[in-house]
Amino acid sequence: MADPHIPVLLAPLLRATAPIGGVWLDGTFGAGGYARGLLDAGADLVIGVDRDPAVFAMADSWRAPYGDRLRLVEGTFSDMDSLAAQVLDGQLLDGVVLDLGVSSMQLDQADRGFSFLRDGPLDMRMGGDVPSAADLLNSADQDRIADVLYHFGEERAARRIAKAIVAARPLTRTTELAEIVAGCLPRPKPGQSHPATRSFQAIRIWVNDEFGQLVAGLSAAERALKPGGQLAVVSFHSLEDRIVKRFMQARADAGGGGNRYAPVADVVEPGFTLPFRRAIGPDPDELQVNPRSRSALLRVGIRTEALAGTVDADALSMPRLPETRAPKKERG
Repeated sequence: MADPHIPVLLAPLLRATAPIGGVWLDGTFGAGGYARGLLDAGADLVIGVDRDPAVFAMADSWRAPYGDRLRLVEGTFSDMDSLAAQVLDGQLLDGVVLDLGVSSMQLDQADRGFSFLRDGPLDMRMGGDVPSAADLLNSADQDRIADVLYHFGEERAARRIAKAIVAARPLTRTTELAEIVAGCLPRPKPGQSHPATRSFQAIRIWVNDEFGQLVAGLSAAERALKPGGQLAVVSFHSLEDRIVKRFMQARADAGGGGNRYAPVADVVEPGFTLPFRRAIGPDPDELQVNPRSRSALLRVGIRTEALAGTVDADALSMPRLPETRAPKKERG
């Protein structure tokens, strides 16, 4: 059976983390591309975690040859340390890989509601008992929707789009939303992305609390990795990559320093070392085979012997929605 999902940056990831052995956790199992790559590269065991239980049935067509070397667990990667501890009876991990965002497999399933190119219910849930995109868009006020589009999608026309969404409610289909967004923006030039790209990204992030999950997941990975264990994260847009970059920088920074203008910071033993100064992107061959990789970036950290630390989400520049505005008082 053909693999419906081409794992982005798999070859660079395997090279960057070689030699691969021991126990790894794939926190975004999806179609299993990274898990299979890790197993084929020598991992003794891969724990595949996903919040979407539907993906595990799809693995039945290829998992048999790996036997007990592949264990599948339903859950979110923000809980990976506790999930791994349950599977391994407290043993720490040799590696963690995260492929952020929505997979091409999910985009291709119209009934999941992730794609603006396919008509389907306005859902966008990756799993779990949470409100759908339709639930949120049909109940939130105009200011809240505009904040979501601006802060989570960097959409400059956020207020115009939010006003059009509220005027067209109730919304139930992906094509309805895509047409509303497109009607608020100039027609794209050849080679430009679809006008609804940023809005769909923002709403998907809102539905699934993706930024909150990411910050929690990075900290959980630090707790779950043994000394020398490796964390590899593939991101697809600047907001995700900024969080990953600043987390790794913050946890690899020993503090100290200081000068006549700034006081010496408290010295904190770093939780990671960074083997690469910059993020790793796709090479020309991968770009030709898999255009989805064009915006992908890989970052790698190696766990030290230090105790797991904490990082304030605000220090990572995690996008946050403004506090809910109080309703305006009516004049008497």
